[in-house]
Amino acid sequence: MGKRIIAQRRGSGSPLYRFPDFKTKAKAKYLPLGIDVNDLEIVDIVKNSLHSAPLIKLKYNGKEYYHIAAEGVAVGQRIKYYDPSSLNSGDVLFLKQIPEGSLIFNIEGVPGDGGKFVRASGTTARIISKNADAVIVEMPSKKKKLFNPNCRATLGVVAGSGRVDKPFVKAGNKYYYAKAKHHLYPKVSGSAMNAVDHPFGNKRSSRKSKAKPVSRHAPPGRKVGYIAARRTGRKK
Repeated sequence: MGKRIIAQRRGSGSPLYRFPDFKTKAKAKYLPLGIDVNDLEIVDIVKNSLHSAPLIKLKYNGKEYYHIAAEGVAVGQRIKYYDPSSLNSGDVLFLKQIPEGSLIFNIEGVPGDGGKFVRASGTTARIISKNADAVIVEMPSKKKKLFNPNCRATLGVVAGSGRVDKPFVKAGNKYYYAKAKHHLYPKVSGSAMNAVDHPFGNKRSSRKSKAKPVSRHAPPGRKVGYIAARRTGRKK
């Protein structure tokens, strides 16, 4: 009788690896398109365990909204919407309204989706150039990406930039950090496992590289390694 390897257990949504979205306070998104709003006051700054960055709480018409916090914002500050004359950190504008060279984050992939890109703490992107059909943005990875000019973004840098500077020190700290987010830790190489736990595992060889190409239609317990690799080996 076979065993379900870790790759299978993670993909099936078992309790150990299910994403704990029930812990979230609210979704960090922009106000829906079509709402005519000039500015909103920051009511509170909160920590959400599912976001690496702090969130700011805003109130509009009796409803609460949460945004990814920008570096330097404070309670009582007002966040402006769609005002090109105000280019303060934390303001929300359409990409077509933001000058070239500006730092931005929480960029929408499609107009109205609330923000999908550049949301981790300490990250930022930069507007490289604009034309009538697209805005070219340099992402944190230095990759250039095209966006619809009607997508929205926030000016500035995501707050919480010092998060990665503090070391975990102990494996136990990393374990509890990963457990809170239902992440896999520690990650073990398949070649270091027993043969019963992984297709690459055995005690008969110390060779570490046992990965080989496998069909995209391979059964789940075998679908590991170079999945449907287009090429392998050294480039000549």
